[in-house]
Amino acid sequence: MATKLRLQRRGRKHYPYYQIIVADSRAPRDGKYIERIGSYNPNTHPATITLDFDRALYWLQTGAQPTDTVRNILSREGVLMKKHLLGGVTKGAFNEEEAEKKFEAWKDAKLNAVQSVKEKDEEKKRADEKARLDAEKEQNKARAELLAKKKAELEAANAPAQEEEEQAAPSEEVPVTTEEATATPEAEESKKEEEPTA
Repeated sequence: MATKLRLQRRGRKHYPYYQIIVADSRAPRDGKYIERIGSYNPNTHPATITLDFDRALYWLQTGAQPTDTVRNILSREGVLMKKHLLGGVTKGAFNEEEAEKKFEAWKDAKLNAVQSVKEKDEEKKRADEKARLDAEKEQNKARAELLAKKKAELEAANAPAQEEEEQAAPSEEVPVTTEEATATPEAEESKKEEEPTA
């Protein structure tokens, strides 16, 4: 039986994630499998991978053939590197301690590279947010200036109309004669007394 390490699709429409499985090469993609050794979610950035390292290494050493995508995933996680180093130990090129040191050094370099990618992504995200905020501030400032300009134009247009109303208001008032202005209530009473009663 030819065993393969491959992906099995899961998830909803337009949002797939995959299980990393060991299956017979003749089995259908989403059919029966021998063992599930991990999962792969390409929807996150960077992609989220969970992997049973020891089981993946075991299946590689027993002759299971990975598909291209699974080979890339195993390479990224260091399974292929570990297999290569164990092959060197078997041939007598170096001992197990040296192989372990080389693997740890490779793993540290890989982790640093992944961390730097994450930091760059976060920095880019912060820069994009800052640029968006600055653009929004500029837009709000332009709107405020336009609103102030319109308000000033309206006030300028209403100012002559108010001046005309103020000038027209005194001329409409009835002129008061000097006699009426000087008339007091005592003077009115004396006028009534002088008038003959019928």
